[in-house]
Amino acid sequence: MPAMPAMRQAATGELAGTPIDPVPAPARTASVQRATKETRIELELDLDGSGQADIRTGLGFLDHMLQSFTLHARLDLRLVCEGDLEVCDHHTVEDCALALGQAVDEALGQRAGIERFADALVPMDEALARVALDLSGRAGSVIELGLRRETIGQVATENLTHFFQSFAAASRSTLHVDVLRGENDHHRCEAAFKALALSVRRAVRVDVQDSRIPSAKGSL
Repeated sequence: MPAMPAMRQAATGELAGTPIDPVPAPARTASVQRATKETRIELELDLDGSGQADIRTGLGFLDHMLQSFTLHARLDLRLVCEGDLEVCDHHTVEDCALALGQAVDEALGQRAGIERFADALVPMDEALARVALDLSGRAGSVIELGLRRETIGQVATENLTHFFQSFAAASRSTLHVDVLRGENDHHRCEAAFKALALSVRRAVRVDVQDSRIPSAKGSL
C-alpha cells in the first residue's frame, strides 16, 4: 500500500505543520587592528548589537562621544587605543575614526538590502544638529560643527571636525553634519555624534523583503 503523504513527510522530517527555522542572517561584524608609530588600536564591531560599549582611547571626551554614539546607533563596539598623547590628541582621534569607519565598511559587506540613506535631527538642550548620511561607497563629507572653544576636555575642537571627515572617508560614505544652533560646545558636539548614531542605525538597517544592492549601478 502506498505510504500516506503525512507518513512520507515524517520519513523526511517534514511533517505537516512542523515549523521550519529561518536561515539566520550572516553576522555583520568586523575586527580591525591598526598599528602605527603613532597609535595601536584594537576594535570589534557588531552592527546588529544592542548598544554595548567598551571604549578606552585615553581621551575622556572622545570616550564619552563614542559611548553615546554606540548606544544610540544600537551597535556593539569595543575600541581600545594606545596613542601618542604626549604629542597631542590628533593621531588618536583620527585613527580611532579611521578604524571605526573601516569596521563599518567591512561589516556591511556588499551592502545588499540596506536602507543606505538616512538623516537625523537631534536636539541637545539648546543645541540642534542635523546629519545626512549616504552609505554610497564613495567618500565625501561636509562638516560644520561651529565650535568656538579651542579644546573640549583633552580634545582639540579642530580634531572633532576631523573625526567626522575621517569616519566618512574610511566607511566610504557621504556625510553632511551641520550644527544649526547652540551656545555650549559640548552640547553642539554631542548632538552631532548622536545625530550620526541615529543616521548610521537607520542607514544600515536591512529590508528583509528586498536584498538588492540599493544602487542603479548594481554595486556600492
